Amino acid sequence: MSDKSTDAIRVHAAAGDYVVLCRRGVLRQAGRKIATLGRFSSAHVLSSSKVWRVLGQQVSRGLLGIAPPQPLVHLFDDAESAKNLKTVEVIARKLVRAKADRKSLLIAVGGGVVGDVAGFVAASYLRGVSLVQVPTTIVAQVDSAVGGKTGVNLPEGKNLVGAFYPPKLVLVDPEALMSLPAREFRGGLAEVIKYGVIADARFFGFLEQNLEKILAREPRTLEHVIRRSIEIKSSVVSKDERESGLREILNYGHTFAHALESATHYRRFQHGEAVAWGMMCAALLGHEVVKTPADHVARIIALVRKIGPLPEWPELRAEKLFALMRADKKTKFGKVRFVLSRRLGKAESFDGVTEKTALCVLRFGPKLVTQPLNAIGKCS
Repeated sequence: MSDKSTDAIRVHAAAGDYVVLCRRGVLRQAGRKIATLGRFSSAHVLSSSKVWRVLGQQVSRGLLGIAPPQPLVHLFDDAESAKNLKTVEVIARKLVRAKADRKSLLIAVGGGVVGDVAGFVAASYLRGVSLVQVPTTIVAQVDSAVGGKTGVNLPEGKNLVGAFYPPKLVLVDPEALMSLPAREFRGGLAEVIKYGVIADARFFGFLEQNLEKILAREPRTLEHVIRRSIEIKSSVVSKDERESGLREILNYGHTFAHALESATHYRRFQHGEAVAWGMMCAALLGHEVVKTPADHVARIIALVRKIGPLPEWPELRAEKLFALMRADKKTKFGKVRFVLSRRLGKAESFDGVTEKTALCVLRFGPKLVTQPLNAIGKCS
């Protein structure tokens, strides 16, 4: 539920509702917004060197007004390959040395890795301390910072250790995206397109009509798509906080994406790029399994392709990628689960996809999606 007059989008959580504030310039008011949460014994910013180098001064100025007034800054590696338990331990030990206690506040400033790691640290340090998310990438703003999912990777797969731990507040400033590198910006748009596929066909059409403005980072258009994406995500997670049913639709394309990231040791693809590949494969799989109309499949693939070039599909056997899918956290009773869209604006989870069909898409899908769109058909 959103309130246009206050720029607030409310998210329901069992541990207590929280608000996502989405507005250009909200970073400059971060301290005042956080101060409404109450007093904390200490405040600790968790971020990465590259984020802090670009946004550190702006965030520091915005945080003036927090009591105590001088948050301590702790930087860590935000590469996907460093999103692991070792990093969690390093941060937790820094907090111990800084004398952070149960009344301390952690402020996560950065992209999806920063938010996921900081969120898991907040959930586990002293069995839970307060958390504020300040996402600075598209993926983080429209997806990972909203909904309370936190976690880190294991060598066997992505996000296999984690917790549901909602923040006290999320501050989303689209202006922070202006300094985002072009590749990261383009890849992150895959998560935006996802919301049109799974929940809002009209929004999908808006993205088709306005993609050039979005890629040019036109402020009003960009703010609209960020806000609408957050509204969809908030609506879904408010109804299903712990992913027992409906929330699974947010994983459209992610079963493929997580396998790609794991297979390439988190070094070839940025997360949004892997999701982009995964969504195109999921569109083809939907055509195979639930008869997604060919024109809908073509529109999904066309829009994803328009966000820009992607790293090439790795030269890996389909069987290896499928084995990695079996390790995905969404697998139940040994069955790999895929989110598929019967038509634009609607999606649901399926566990009846045969291995043969999935392997067919893994073998032929990457070639099919690079063909002229009128050639898209059955992967076999």
